Amino acid sequence: MSAMRILFLTPLICAVSWFPQAVASIDGTNRLGEDAMRKTRETETCVVPTFNGLQYFADPAAISGQATRDPQMSHLEATKSAVPGSNPGEGSNVSPPIERVPASPNLADFNRDIYYRNKLEFSLDGGWLPVNVPFPLDVFVGDVYNTYPLKYTLVPIIASLRWHMGGVSGPLFLRGNFDLTLSGSVTTIPRGPESRYFSYIMGIRRNFVRRNWRAAPYFDVRLGVGNIDAKGRQGVLYAQGEDLTFTVNMGSGVRYNISPRYSFSAGLNFMHISNLDLSQGNGKPYWGVRNYGINVYGPMVGIDIQLRRHLRDTAQ
Repeated sequence: MSAMRILFLTPLICAVSWFPQAVASIDGTNRLGEDAMRKTRETETCVVPTFNGLQYFADPAAISGQATRDPQMSHLEATKSAVPGSNPGEGSNVSPPIERVPASPNLADFNRDIYYRNKLEFSLDGGWLPVNVPFPLDVFVGDVYNTYPLKYTLVPIIASLRWHMGGVSGPLFLRGNFDLTLSGSVTTIPRGPESRYFSYIMGIRRNFVRRNWRAAPYFDVRLGVGNIDAKGRQGVLYAQGEDLTFTVNMGSGVRYNISPRYSFSAGLNFMHISNLDLSQGNGKPYWGVRNYGINVYGPMVGIDIQLRRHLRDTAQ
């Protein structure tokens, strides 16, 4: 029985005697591991990984586009380096080509800031009309197409308001606009039996406006009524027979625009004065003074001044 107990206790005694040795072996191994790790920290450089948060949240399409462009840029740089003189360091006389932008054929026309709807101008014109001519419409009214022995020289001073009725339009050389003209005129008569003539006239002018030209030819026609100190009833031959008269003005010339506000003009003007045969009979025996009329032309100059601003109709 005691032999059985010895056999049973022998493994237990061996296990108890082995346990301190195993603990000592594990402890020694741990110490060796800690020494090795300490030496590794002292000899190696710590590598810290970097992380770009912006790249993480960047648009995948942009990243893929950048990845696509990089090979293209690398290929382009390789091509440029292969071309002589393309690198800044190389001494080449070949200059890079300069890209020129072709001029647009539809450049803005500055005349649209001068001739536009509802523009209002003040105009002052003065003329010297010494050339006596037949009345252009004599052939249509049955009169003889000639002049009279009595000669006239008229010096009209005309103040006008010009109202531009529209913007620039029309084809080719007819391109332009119309302005309506309301005028008051004072005319002195340095040559002739009468001395003065007052009138109110109104009419229309056509401005022929070329694109981006400061000079614009014009043609105008004005009709009106006036008063003259007639001398026909006093027995002066070929003088005017009645104070009440009618007038026709026709002119042509060139207007030159200094700026959208100021311009001046120069041209020729024809002026006709007559009383439409009101003094020549008309069934009243005490009249009978023949109407001869006045027909003269000569040079005329003027200036135009814009009266108001910022009223341009942008739809024109």
